[in-house]
Amino acid sequence: MAPETPFLSRTIWARGGKRWFDAIVSAALIVVVSPILLISILLVILTSRGPVLFRQTRGGRHGQTFTICKLRTMRANRKPDAKELVPLDHPEITAVGWFLRRFKIDELPQLFSVLVGDMSLIGPRPTLPDQVAAYDSFRRQRLLIRPGITGLAQVHSNATVPWDERILYDIAYVRRCGLLLDMRILLRTVPVLVLGERRMTRPFDRSPFARYVNVPEGYFAGSA
Repeated sequence: MAPETPFLSRTIWARGGKRWFDAIVSAALIVVVSPILLISILLVILTSRGPVLFRQTRGGRHGQTFTICKLRTMRANRKPDAKELVPLDHPEITAVGWFLRRFKIDELPQLFSVLVGDMSLIGPRPTLPDQVAAYDSFRRQRLLIRPGITGLAQVHSNATVPWDERILYDIAYVRRCGLLLDMRILLRTVPVLVLGERRMTRPFDRSPFARYVNVPEGYFAGSA
């Protein structure tokens, strides 16, 4: 089966309403969560050596690069590996880092990326430029929309799920992006934070979103 023609949702939400929502809500959230962010920064400083923030270049909408920031959750001397999966029990994660990752507090600095328009509250996770460069035309569909802090793949999978599986959720989201779906994702993010990602993980082919994506033959034999 040949890859499908890239398709982006044409809802008013996807074409403009979503960006206004992102700007207003991210600004409000920055004010609300600032005490949590400040306390978390202090904990990182007091419990491990190294920079407070982890900065990395990522590929955003249409593959354009930007700098993503997170609270550092791993040892400062660790060299990131784009192909490595980082579950919560990874030995390089610090004690405070485990807590920050478990409840997604390390992602809070990304609200500033949402505010300036590099990211969205909801969308595919931004990946490394090398990964973006390796995408074929089918996988590149996930770049038609701004990357997000949470998203369809984030609330239906976890860090141990291979990228090819998560990309299918991303493509389904790009095609179905709308106000109702975004609200459903936000609501599902709450139990994911409380119960953990693994309890909420669901294989793409058993999800209601599988009907929106025709997976090309040999898709899982390749690499993203």
